[in-house]
Amino acid sequence: MAAATPALTKRLFEPALEQSVDPFALFRHWLDAATETEPNDPNAMALATSTPEGHPNVRMVLMKRLDERGFSFYTNGQSQKGEELTANPYASACFHWKTQRRQVRIQGPVLQLPAADADQYFHSRSRGSQIAAVASYQSHPLLSREALEVAAEALAHQFPGEIPRPPQWLGFLIQPQRIEFWQDGRDRLHDRMLFTRDGDAWVRTRLYP
Repeated sequence: MAAATPALTKRLFEPALEQSVDPFALFRHWLDAATETEPNDPNAMALATSTPEGHPNVRMVLMKRLDERGFSFYTNGQSQKGEELTANPYASACFHWKTQRRQVRIQGPVLQLPAADADQYFHSRSRGSQIAAVASYQSHPLLSREALEVAAEALAHQFPGEIPRPPQWLGFLIQPQRIEFWQDGRDRLHDRMLFTRDGDAWVRTRLYP
C-alpha cells in the first residue's frame, strides 16, 4: 500500500487557528508574524471601494488600528476613495504577506470615525506628513510637482507650531462581516478558514481551496 501523501496528512494551520472563534486574535497573531519578516509595511492592505454604479477601485492603504470595532485607516475624504466610501459605505480589503505565504480578506460596511479619533492620529504623524496632508488635494489634477512642493513649503512657514487637521482628512472604520484566512499549501492544497459574523458571535467555516 502506497504511503499517504504528506500534503494530505499535514495540517497547515497552527492548532490555535483550527479551534479559535476569534478572528481578531488570529489576525493579530498573523500580523505579529508578518511584522518580523515583511521588509515593508506589514499593515498595508489593498482597499477596494466602488461607485454607486458598482464600478470598483482598489489601492493600497495602511491599516492603523485594529480593535473590537474593526479595521481603521485614514485618508482625505475628498479623494476618490473618500467620496466613494461616502456614497457607497461598504468596502473589502486584502492583506497579503508574501514572506509568510498568507493572506487575509475582510468585507463589511464602513463608518466614518469621530473627529477626535482623526485629530489624535493626525497629530501623531510626523510634521512633514501633516503638511503633506494639508497641501494635497488628493486625487485631483495637479499642475506640476513644483506646485505641490511650493504649497508644502508655504504651509510650513504659515504654521510654525501645531498644524491644524484639515476637516477633509478623516478616519474610516471597516466593520467586518466576513474575515477569511488563507494559508499557502503544498501542491496547491491551500487552507482557507472563513469567519462570518452572526450577531455578536462568529461562525467558523473551512472552505475548499
